Amino acid sequence: MPLEQTNLMDHVIATAGGSAAAPDAADRDAPPPAPAPVPVRMPDHRSADPPTLLTAHGCWYPSANPTGEHVAFICDRSGVPQLWSGPARGDGAHVLDGDPDPVTEVSWSPDGRWIAYTSAPGGGEHTRVLVVRPDGTGRQVLAGAEPGSSAHLGCWTRDGTALAVTVAQPSASGSEHTGAGHLPADADGAPAAPGAKAPGAAWSERGGPATLLGAGTANRAPAPDPAAPAQAAAGRPVPDVGPVRSGGLAAYLVDPDGANAPVLLYGEEGAASLRVCDTSPDGRFALVRRGPRGRREALVLDTASGRTTFALHVADGDPWIGRFSADARTVWLRSDTDREFAALLKVRLDEEGAGRAVSVAVERDRSALDLLSVPDHGRWALLAWNVHGATELESVGLPLADEDGGVGPRHRPVLPHEVVTRIAPLERGGLFAALAGSRRRPGIWELDQGLVPARAGWSARDEDAVPPGRPPVRPVPLRCRARDGLTLGGWYYRAPGRDPGRPAPCVIHLHGGPEEQERPVFSPLYHELLGRGLDVFAPDVRGSSGWGRSFVDADLGDGRFAAIDDVADCAAHVVALGYADPVRLGVMGRSYGGYLTMASLVWHPDLFRAGVAVCGMSDFATFFAGTEPWIAQSATAKYGHPEHDRELLRALSPMSRVDQLRAPVLAVHGEHDTNVPPTESEQFVRAARERGVPARQLTLRNEGHEFLRADNRRLYRRAAADWLERHLDPTPPP
Repeated sequence: MPLEQTNLMDHVIATAGGSAAAPDAADRDAPPPAPAPVPVRMPDHRSADPPTLLTAHGCWYPSANPTGEHVAFICDRSGVPQLWSGPARGDGAHVLDGDPDPVTEVSWSPDGRWIAYTSAPGGGEHTRVLVVRPDGTGRQVLAGAEPGSSAHLGCWTRDGTALAVTVAQPSASGSEHTGAGHLPADADGAPAAPGAKAPGAAWSERGGPATLLGAGTANRAPAPDPAAPAQAAAGRPVPDVGPVRSGGLAAYLVDPDGANAPVLLYGEEGAASLRVCDTSPDGRFALVRRGPRGRREALVLDTASGRTTFALHVADGDPWIGRFSADARTVWLRSDTDREFAALLKVRLDEEGAGRAVSVAVERDRSALDLLSVPDHGRWALLAWNVHGATELESVGLPLADEDGGVGPRHRPVLPHEVVTRIAPLERGGLFAALAGSRRRPGIWELDQGLVPARAGWSARDEDAVPPGRPPVRPVPLRCRARDGLTLGGWYYRAPGRDPGRPAPCVIHLHGGPEEQERPVFSPLYHELLGRGLDVFAPDVRGSSGWGRSFVDADLGDGRFAAIDDVADCAAHVVALGYADPVRLGVMGRSYGGYLTMASLVWHPDLFRAGVAVCGMSDFATFFAGTEPWIAQSATAKYGHPEHDRELLRALSPMSRVDQLRAPVLAVHGEHDTNVPPTESEQFVRAARERGVPARQLTLRNEGHEFLRADNRRLYRRAAADWLERHLDPTPPP
C-alpha cells in the first residue's frame, strides 16, 4: 500500500513545539542561529519577452512539473541567465522572472504550484531564494532578502508544502571581513586542543584509501578511523554539531503560502556548506549534506528532535547527493567513501533512522558517479558516469522496500552530445537532461520511457552554436606524464587552418576548483582564442576531479608545488609533440586556475610569454582575510589553515615570488566577487607594474566570481584574446 503523505512542516511543529529541537541548558546562553528568513513579496513579472533574443544561446538546469508537460529551466537568450518555462513539446517558451539578476538553480514543487529558484542580485555571490507561480504571478523572496545575507536552494518536501533553504549568517559589520579567514578557534582544520593534532595535519585529512601519488609522507592523507563507519552503520548516533553561532549556516523549512512560520531544521557554527537534499515522505527524516571540500558528509536527521541518526562520507561535486526510498528505510547515496571513484551506495535504516548496513549498489571501474537522480516513487535511479570527462547515462531499477537484492535492469541510452550536466526524472518514466558538447551550447533534451532523446523546441539548434563561418573545434584527448611520474590528462584544441606539421602558439588554460575537471564542452572563450590562430591545451593537473580521490588529494600540502610544476610539464609535453611553439606559450585560468596562472608565471618565469589571470588568489593571507566565512572554512580544508600553516601558505602565494615575474599579465575580476575579492588581482597587478612588467586589470561591472552577463562575457573573451594575440604573435613566420 502507498504510504500516507504527511506535511513535514506540520510534523515538525507538532512534535517539536514549533522548532527543530528545544535547546538544552547548555545552549540557552548561546548566540542565536542564523535568523529565520522573512519572505518578501515582489512585483509580478508580466512584461513581454525581451525584444532582442540571442540566436546562439544556452538552456540548462531543467525541472519539470508533476505531469511532465512543462519544464522550468535557465536560459540566457536575453543575455543573462534567467528563469524560463516552456512546454515539453513545442516552441512557446517564455520568461518567468525578467529581472536582470542571474539565476543559478531551479526546482518545480511536487504539487506543481510553485517554482523555486536561486538568483544573484547584481551578479554577486550573495544569492537569494525566490518562488513564483507557473503563470508568473505571486513572486516573492523566501530567503536572502536581508542586507548582507545569502541563501541557497534546498529540496521541496514530498507534498510540496514547504521548501528547505540554507541561510548564511550576515557578518556583524555587514560586508567587511577581517581576521584569518573568520575561522573560530575550533573550526575544522585547527587543532582542537594541545596534542590533538600537529599544526597542518587536520586540513589534509581525508577518509578512504586516498594515497598521494608520487609523494612522500609529509602530505599523505592519514587512514580513516575504521570504527567511524561501523558506528554509524550500527545505528549509534553521530554527535550533533550543536547550535549555530555567529557566522554559521542554518537550514529552514519555509512555507511559500505563509500559513506556517519558518522552522529550523539544522544549524552549524563556522560551517563550510549545508544543503537539505531530501525529506522522507512521512516527514520524520531529512537528508543533509554538510562539510568542507574533501570532507563532505551526508547526515540523516530526526526532524522532531534535530538529532543526527546517521552520517557517512559522500563525494564532492554535485550537491544533490542522495534520496530516501518511499518507505524511508533506505537512503541512496552518491559516495566515494573507502573507494577511489564515487559509486551508488545503498544504506539500510532502522525505524529510528540509524544505519543498519551500507553496501555498494552500482559501481563502474575507474569511472565516478557524477549525478544521481531518483524519482519520488523510488523504483529506479538515473546515473550519470564520468568517463574521462565525457558522460555515460544509465537507468537502473531499484529494489522494493522488502527486497535485499541488487539493482534491476540497466539501460544506457545513446546521447547526442558528450556531457550531461543535470537530470530531471519524470514520475511516469523518462527524463529531461541538460546536455553540453564540444560543438554546441548547453541544451535540454527529453528522453522518453525508452530513453530515446529529442531536443526541446526552444533549445538552440546545434548549427546555431556560433555565428556562421567558423564551426566549433572538436578537441582530442591527451595524456602526459608529470616529472614525478603521475599521469595527467587534458584536451587539445587545434586552431582551424593551422598546418598540422608546424608548431603553433598555444595557450595552456587551467580550470578552477581545483576539484573541477576539464570536460569536452563548447567554450566560447576557446572559440575566440582559436579564431585568433591560437591553439588551446586544457589539462587536468593534480587536484582535478574525474581521476580518482588520490589524484584529487595529490595537491594537498606541499603537493601544491607539484601542481604548479604540472603546468610546466603540460607545456613541455605539447612542445615535445610538435603541437606548440616553445617560444610562443601563454597561460591563463579562472579562480583556482587564476591562482595557478600567477603561480606558473613566477615559478616558471622564462616559460610563458604572457598570462591572463581571472579571479585568482595572489596571496593566501589576504584571500583568507577577505573571503566569505563559509568559503574560508571550506578553503582551509583544501589549502591549509591561515594560522597553523602560515609559512606553507606564504611560500605557495604568488606574491611571495612576484620579483620573479617576467611575462606581461592581464588580470580580470568581477567587481562583486566575494569568493576571491578583487584586491587579489589588484595587488598582483600593482606589484608587477612597480617592477616594470606590463600589467593591466579589467574589472567587470555587475559580476561576481562567475561572469554571467553576455556583454561582460564577450568583453572578457575579447580582452583576453587581444592580450594573448598581441604577446604570442600567432602569425606564422615566413
